[in-house]
Amino acid sequence: MPRLYYQHPETWFGDCMPVFADGAYQLFHQRDTRQPGPFGEPFGWALARTTDFVSYTDLGEVVLRGGDKDQDQFIFAGSVFEANGRYHAFYTGYNRDHAAAGKPAQVLMHAVSEDLGTWTKINGDLLPPQEGYDPDNWRDPFVLRDDENDRWVMILGARKGSDLRAVTGRTVWFTSTDLESWAFQGDFWAPDLYTMHEMPDLFRIGDRWYLLTTEYSDRSKTVYRSSESLHGPWSAPVDDGIDGRAYYAARSASDGEHRYLFGWVATKEGETDLGAWQWGGTLVVHEVYQRADHSLGVRIPETVRAALGRPESLITDPVTLGSPDGRQVRRLGELPAEDPYVISLRITPQSPRSFALRLFEDDTATDGYAFTFRAGERRIDFDRIPNYPWYRYDNRGSERPFTVEPGRGYDIDVVVDGTIATLYVDGVALNVRAYDRPGRYLSVDVVDGTVTIARAELASPGE
Repeated sequence: MPRLYYQHPETWFGDCMPVFADGAYQLFHQRDTRQPGPFGEPFGWALARTTDFVSYTDLGEVVLRGGDKDQDQFIFAGSVFEANGRYHAFYTGYNRDHAAAGKPAQVLMHAVSEDLGTWTKINGDLLPPQEGYDPDNWRDPFVLRDDENDRWVMILGARKGSDLRAVTGRTVWFTSTDLESWAFQGDFWAPDLYTMHEMPDLFRIGDRWYLLTTEYSDRSKTVYRSSESLHGPWSAPVDDGIDGRAYYAARSASDGEHRYLFGWVATKEGETDLGAWQWGGTLVVHEVYQRADHSLGVRIPETVRAALGRPESLITDPVTLGSPDGRQVRRLGELPAEDPYVISLRITPQSPRSFALRLFEDDTATDGYAFTFRAGERRIDFDRIPNYPWYRYDNRGSERPFTVEPGRGYDIDVVVDGTIATLYVDGVALNVRAYDRPGRYLSVDVVDGTVTIARAELASPGE
C-alpha cells in the first residue's frame, strides 16, 4: 500500500468527484473491492477529506448504492456542488443487468445533503439517455454554474449507436434554472475522435475555458481543449494530454487560489510489469496551472513536497557527463529502503541524443528502470533497462511529448510511493508503476552528448 498517495486499505480507488467545502477538499470516490475482480461487488460513493493531499480523514461510504434490482445497483461517477443552501450530487445509476432486459443500463440520478455525510435520493428525478444515444453509455455528469446566463449547465459523456468500436463518443449538455427541470441542448463537443467520453470536466482560468475528458479508444488518457467561450470552438494545444496512460479519469477542484486534478493511477494485473492495466488504483493529485500560451501545466503540490522533509544533497559540486559516441553513466547514490521520497535534480542538456534518470538499479548497474528524455524523438518514456530478454515491461502509453532545448536547465522531480513513480518536469507529468525493483541505486546517463547536473537531492519523511 502507498503511504503518501491515497488508497483505502483492501480497496482500489476509482473515479473521484472532488469539491472544496468547509475548508477542505471533499473527495467522493468509488472503492472497488475486486471481489472477484474489478466491478465485482457493486459500490456507492465513499468520502475522504484532506487539506494537504498527505493526510486523509475517512468518512466511509456515504452515498449508498441501491439494491440489485434498482437502477443504481452501482453508483458510477457524477459531481457534487453546493446550491441554495444544501449540497447536490448528480450521479450515474448503473445496473449491469438492465441492458439484457432491454432497459437503459445507465441513467442520471440526483441526491441532496445538508452536511455532505448523509444523503437523500430524490426518487423519480431521473434523466435517461436521449433518443439516438447509446442507452448503456450515458454517464459521469458534471454540473457548474453559468452566471453569465443565470443558469446551471450539466455536461456528461455519451456516444451514438451500438457499435462500441465506432468513434461516436461525445460530450452532451443540459441546462436548468432550478436544478429540477433540465432542457437537453444536444452535443456540447462531438469531435469524432474517441469511442466514448468519460469524466468530463469544465472550468475557467482567467479568460479561458478548459474542457477535460478521458478517453479509452485512442491513448486511454485524460485530454483537454480550451476556448475563449463556453460554447467553443475548442482548440487543442500541441500536447493535449494531462499525464500518461496510467493516470485516468482526472477531475478538478479549486479553493479559489489553486486548482488541483484528482486522478487515479491504474494497477497492473497480477502486480507485474507485463500485466494489463486494470480499472482503479491509487489517487494521485497534481496542481494544475495555466502557462503563458494558455496551455495547462501540472506540478507537484507544495504540501506534498513539504511533507517529504528537508532534502539531502547527493553531490557536492556540479557534475558534467559527456560522450561524443555512446553512453556515459554517473551513479548518484542509494535510494531509501522505505518510501515515500522525492528525487529532485537540476539538469542542463547540451544537444544529447538522450539522457535518462535511472531508478532502482542493482549493484552492478546492469538492471533497473529509467525515465529517458529522447531529444531527437521529442518525448519522455519509462522502461526497464535493459529491456532484455524482449520484453520485460509493457510501457505502451508510458510516455509524454517533450522538447529538449539545448542549454536550458530543467528542474526534475520524481515522487516514489509504493509501486508508483511520478515524474514532473516543466509542467509535464508522467505516472508509472514499477513492480520489480532489482536494487536501490540512482544514476543519470547521457548518450551522444553532454549534460550538467547542477543539483541532485533526495528528501524523505523525517529527514
